[in-house]
Amino acid sequence: MIKPAKLAVPALALALLTGCAGGGVPAQSGATLKPNAEVSGEITVWSWDVAATALKRLATSYSAEHPGTTIKVVDIGYDNAYDKMSVSLQANSGLPDVITVETDRMPAYVTQFPKGFTDLAPLIDGATKDFDPSKIAASSDKGGRLLSLPWDSGTVGLFVRTDYFAEVDIDPASIKSWDDLVTAGETIKKKTGHTLISTDLSGGGIFSMLLQQQGKGTFNAAGEIDLNSPEAVQALTLMKTMNEKGLLHNVKGWDGQVTAAKDGKSAVNPEAVWWIGTLTGEAPELSGKYGVQPLPAFTTGGGTTSNNGGSTLAVPTQAKNPELAGSFVKYVLANKDNQVSMMKDEGLFPSYLPAFTDPLFAEPQEYFGGEKVYQLFAEQTAKIPAGTTNSDSAKAGDIVANAVVSSVLNGADPAAELKSAAEQIATATGRKIAQ
Repeated sequence: MIKPAKLAVPALALALLTGCAGGGVPAQSGATLKPNAEVSGEITVWSWDVAATALKRLATSYSAEHPGTTIKVVDIGYDNAYDKMSVSLQANSGLPDVITVETDRMPAYVTQFPKGFTDLAPLIDGATKDFDPSKIAASSDKGGRLLSLPWDSGTVGLFVRTDYFAEVDIDPASIKSWDDLVTAGETIKKKTGHTLISTDLSGGGIFSMLLQQQGKGTFNAAGEIDLNSPEAVQALTLMKTMNEKGLLHNVKGWDGQVTAAKDGKSAVNPEAVWWIGTLTGEAPELSGKYGVQPLPAFTTGGGTTSNNGGSTLAVPTQAKNPELAGSFVKYVLANKDNQVSMMKDEGLFPSYLPAFTDPLFAEPQEYFGGEKVYQLFAEQTAKIPAGTTNSDSAKAGDIVANAVVSSVLNGADPAAELKSAAEQIATATGRKIAQ
């Protein structure tokens, strides 16, 4: 999987993304791409980790099917990727033909560099319905241009230690709401000593996930600060209540969360589909002790999934060979067979919905007691609520995390803390607070 966006934007990238939008952006919006253009020549693609591995593999097959083309995939590493991209966007020079951008970072680039990316909608004949709708929203500008094409999704479900539930005679399938889960957690804690959820509260814990599950975010679609919403208060109140009941296990970072799972500290993990690979790779000894189901809802008929992670491919307007770049992006991402191959070979869970008709996603998984867990995530992907991020999301993230800590760990009133956080973000960004 592509590394989930759990790190802050690098300092240099943050400085550029919060600066003047004028910069060195081009005057034009890039080439008008054709879905079946004649292509030749070569392009360079930037990516990292298993994403780069997948692209290198598909670059070979693409060139075999398109004689006279060369696809050079460069693994630029994750740590400096956004510094490199931000500097090159600001200078309007130095980018390759295709770049990998994590989904939650793309809206900031769209806002900061509105003419920095080529519209990819013509490549798919406008068939955005074939992709995870939350990813399409994150990749589109206000004018409806599709400035990157969704790649993989971080569809969220509830990973359940079925043995803990069996020990207290509770059927996990009976858990329909967060209130149900809290009640079950109290029983599990009392009878087994295990907490309900392990999460890193210093980074905001599961707050953002709970917001998106309800179709909300730190900002609304108009770019206004939306932390005073009833949904935000409800999410933070839920976290505070769980902690007061002794149901949250506070861990430090990614390693702490993995260690907590291996050690069996908690009964459930609300996490993305890529957590499957973490469990099977890091805790093979727990095979048969996990099940997966949709997130519990806040209200009857409410949303039962969210998103954590995932990425896109974009063609900068700086691209020297935009037709070949667009053709390769379409080949990789709007192609059922290629998306399925990336799931099989690199563990990249598709954003391309037609891929889910492949029998692969209906296969029982031994680790999860024979459950068809990929089928569950496939069904939930089309239901992910759209999130809203922008160039100030990283700056707001630290303020929101402080509000979570203040309320959950220090007992402050959730509504008051979110109101204060909204005011701090308004001061820091100049944005209005939603009414």
